[in-house]
Amino acid sequence: MAKPVVPEEARRRRRPTKNGAVLSEQLIIETALRMLREHGSAGLTVRRLGIALGADPSTLYRYFSGIDDLTLAIGDVLVGRAVAGWESIGDWRADLRELGLRIHAAYLGHPQAAVLTASRVSGRAHEVAADETILGVLRTAGFADADAVRIYQAFIDQTLAFAALDAASLALPAAAREADEEVWRATYARLPPTTHPHVAATAHLLVARMNHSAYPTALDMLLDSASAQLGCTARKTQPPRSA
Repeated sequence: MAKPVVPEEARRRRRPTKNGAVLSEQLIIETALRMLREHGSAGLTVRRLGIALGADPSTLYRYFSGIDDLTLAIGDVLVGRAVAGWESIGDWRADLRELGLRIHAAYLGHPQAAVLTASRVSGRAHEVAADETILGVLRTAGFADADAVRIYQAFIDQTLAFAALDAASLALPAAAREADEEVWRATYARLPPTTHPHVAATAHLLVARMNHSAYPTALDMLLDSASAQLGCTARKTQPPRSA
């Protein structure tokens, strides 16, 4: 059974760790992010985290019930960083595009952590606040609630799916990533038109695009579809013109 997490006000460590730092939830998360960046998910354990913090590993259970709880907190921090400082400009399409790009970029800033967290639902404060913001943008724009939820789901799932996909590539060892990127030049660009006419005709375009994320393009396509739907709905609800 997981140990109960001690409330924040009761769990603060009064004495510094061996490293001279005072433990906090934020310090543990930042240290975990560094360990993920340097060693990958296999390197993130309670024992190793305790060593990195200069604290007894058991102390960490005063802040998190376990590594999975810590993983959810890391995901929530990434979402919080994405929306920090964001302000609506009053244009729902531009607002959602900016939010999507921010979330995608925040996860790619920590690719190893993104691979672990992009598919998770934490229910923590930053995640809930981001969801409230996105739904607010859609409902304020005039989308019916059912449409707002449908578009919200497509928007956030698309954003996180691309974050996980692109982060997985960034998390590869440099040699493996470079080898994958080279395939477009070494293989696809050399296919003859006699056997692969369509690939050969577009090879120069494939080489230029395929090593870059398709997320901005996919995001624009989603927003274009939502915008067209909103326009169609508005036309249907307009009163008929008088003769």
